[in-house]
Amino acid sequence: MKIDVLTIFPEYFDSVFSFGIIRRAKLAGLVEIDVRDIRSYARDKHKMVDDRPFGGGDGMVLKPEPIFAAVEDLVGTSERAGYPEGTRVVLLSPQGRPLTHDAAEALARQADHLVMICGRYEGVDERVNEALVTDEISVGDYVLSGGEPAAAVVIDAVVRLVPGALGSETSAENDSFSDGLLDCPHYTRPADFRGMKVPEVLLNGNHAEIEKWRRQKALEKTRSVREDLLTGENGDM
Repeated sequence: MKIDVLTIFPEYFDSVFSFGIIRRAKLAGLVEIDVRDIRSYARDKHKMVDDRPFGGGDGMVLKPEPIFAAVEDLVGTSERAGYPEGTRVVLLSPQGRPLTHDAAEALARQADHLVMICGRYEGVDERVNEALVTDEISVGDYVLSGGEPAAAVVIDAVVRLVPGALGSETSAENDSFSDGLLDCPHYTRPADFRGMKVPEVLLNGNHAEIEKWRRQKALEKTRSVREDLLTGENGDM
């Protein structure tokens, strides 16, 4: 998978992709990540990437010209219908659809080339969204200073689902949200820590009982903190 990140603050990502699963995926050749400065695509002598919004109001808006030029350079066209197969252009925005496990899984499965556009200030000229963007994604119902943290979150969520990125092929299958529930509790040694003991069922070696316990605890946790997830089949359990 090829990932290009468009930002006016490329230094934000100096070390973000140098750790853990993303680093291993890069070293294994499973993913290539390039961070590109939107200013380098500005054509005027001052390298302007933002301007005041039409109609008045506070703040600045990222201009369309540099972003169109960047996408054209990376994808070969600014015509969304003409993108090469497997290309997705993602705008990080509070107005986007929420990032979910299913959305991350779809990007990991379907995309060969991701172009991530990091918004800033009051946002991005809407013509970018209308003409270039295939996916507008939000990482939550709150406003960040820019799309850079959101891009890092999306990339992390997607890359760990790329086949081969995790040490175990079943790790992602057992994550929270993979089956619509939150994850169950996990324990490790020692079995007794300051009087707090690991549940006996996890020590008896009966895998059928362990799986039943884990499923029940995942359901209890989901009911407790994310009851909204309990719909359909899971909600009837």
